[in-house]
Amino acid sequence: MEIKRIITPLTEDVIEQLKAGEKVFLNGYIYTARDAAHKRFIESLNKGENLPVEIKDQVIYYCGPSPASPGKVIGACGPTTSSRMDAYAPTLISMGLKGMIGKGKRSQPVKDAMRRYKSIYFGVTGGAGALLSKCVVSSEVIAYEELGPEAVRKLEVKDLPLFVINDIYGNDLYDAGMQKYKK
Repeated sequence: MEIKRIITPLTEDVIEQLKAGEKVFLNGYIYTARDAAHKRFIESLNKGENLPVEIKDQVIYYCGPSPASPGKVIGACGPTTSSRMDAYAPTLISMGLKGMIGKGKRSQPVKDAMRRYKSIYFGVTGGAGALLSKCVVSSEVIAYEELGPEAVRKLEVKDLPLFVINDIYGNDLYDAGMQKYKK
């Protein structure tokens, strides 16, 4: 299987070429945000405020890294359960968010938003946060520092290994996997 190398910000022509089940190496800048940060994003939008991140064409990693050890860029940075962001994701996707990274299935409203606005969902292996931290070249808190591990960080990643879970054509790797082994 060919492994595609893609860079951020994501463009529609790149997204159109990605299919559920493909493995990619992601390079460039991404943003971390978990539950509390997503809640603040939506609260800010409801107040008519701008987000602390220009979300258009960007990728959000559902991750709350642990503190970095001396000499390290970042601590363990594994994915959290994506469904916890499902209440917020369609709004961000409609604003131009092009990619999300996490683990686990997405709700139908999120899948519908991905198809409608051409956004993609990547899965990353859970329980491998220490290994994944080796793909992080730089890390900087850019918003909500008071949230600790749930602050929004800008990460530069090199060859972050991901699987395409949901593509823009409505394909779902989790559903395909269940069908494959169903009798």
